[in-house]
Amino acid sequence: MRPDADVVVVGAGIAGLTAAHELRRAGRDVRVLEAADHVGGRMTTLRRDGFLIDTGAEQLPTRGYPATWELLARLGLGRGDAPRIRRHLAVWRAGRARPGLAHPRGLLTGAGLPVAARRALVRLLGDPHDLDHPEHGPHDTVAAYAAARHPDLLRYLCQPVVSGFFGWDPQRSAVAPLLAILTSCGTTRSWRTYRDGMDTFARALAADLDVECGVRVDGVVAEPGGARVVRGAEEIRARAVVLAVPAPVARRLHANPPDHERPYLDACTYTPVLKAHLMLDTRPRSGNYVLLVPSVESAALSTIILDHVKHPGRAPAGRGLVSLMAAPAATRSLLDAPDHEVVTALTTAAERFLPGVGAVRDAVVSRFRHGLPEATPAALALRAAFAERLGGVVDYAGDWVGLVPCSEAAVRSGRRAAARVLAAAPRRQPV
Repeated sequence: MRPDADVVVVGAGIAGLTAAHELRRAGRDVRVLEAADHVGGRMTTLRRDGFLIDTGAEQLPTRGYPATWELLARLGLGRGDAPRIRRHLAVWRAGRARPGLAHPRGLLTGAGLPVAARRALVRLLGDPHDLDHPEHGPHDTVAAYAAARHPDLLRYLCQPVVSGFFGWDPQRSAVAPLLAILTSCGTTRSWRTYRDGMDTFARALAADLDVECGVRVDGVVAEPGGARVVRGAEEIRARAVVLAVPAPVARRLHANPPDHERPYLDACTYTPVLKAHLMLDTRPRSGNYVLLVPSVESAALSTIILDHVKHPGRAPAGRGLVSLMAAPAATRSLLDAPDHEVVTALTTAAERFLPGVGAVRDAVVSRFRHGLPEATPAALALRAAFAERLGGVVDYAGDWVGLVPCSEAAVRSGRRAAARVLAAAPRRQPV
């Protein structure tokens, strides 16, 4: 097969851009194809009338993200580009917000948890868990694991956290990836956000790469010595392809994956995420930048993010920016609804927790049909066998490969995919 390209990366999220960056740095010719009209995937920022709207990811920790910070330094980005948030995460209980969730202060004040539940939490976090190998941890669901230790650990900590950040149903998702994130990243004291929007990282990675946005890939076919990337009537022949897209998309695109890859690809399901971003004429005051709403308090709403509290530059002076994330059940029912119905449903639910939030000047709705890896026990049981045999002419990158829903896992997977491509063909050959 005479190739048209050296390496093609499908997907310009953090995993795909990291893989492309590492390959280019090693001297390989890389083309990145992205279906959306922008880079970043779930780390994108909309710029509208002076507002910086983070549609997906909201923050990154200082601790537990060594691959991310190493890559940021290489790109010339430092901690000054990602200042500390310095505000609290709160949970709603008994008619008010309880600050200090995931913060040492919360172990003293409660943060919505009684003393017995706080003791159970300390024991729960006492054992180390591996961000690279979540399958070494417990395979129980979040609900079963937390409720067995204290019912309030589920109702007022684990359920609000996994639903509010990952869109998970705690009855379906495994607890090991959650424990890996909690124990690796530590408390919210180290949480930061990019000053110029959460897409800062992606834009910096893409700056020196050959990225084509607005390009739909219809299929990838592995062949001896390479692979074909199908784009409508066009085909691109490449020596190697990295599918840096969600697992269900990778399963659909890859026409002939090896038999040993199929069980995990089929088991690696995703949860959707739905948000309404409200642009307000006034700036609601709060000492908390995130309020998690347990499902026992609201069936419609899981998270209220005060973006202007997270960083004042997210909104023009005096104006407010608030993002509302739908609860998992509401996401499923509202995902295809018109934007105005989504905004009405979520603002109506949010009025109880943040009065006045319904006075909206303008709003944007963001939808991620493949929001985050669902990380079921079934997928967790298959992950190690899948990861051990990666390395064909069609490879994969994304946080789903590690089954831990965070950008650090995406960076690590991109680096490893690039290393496997380089190991298969260490020297650059003329195209």
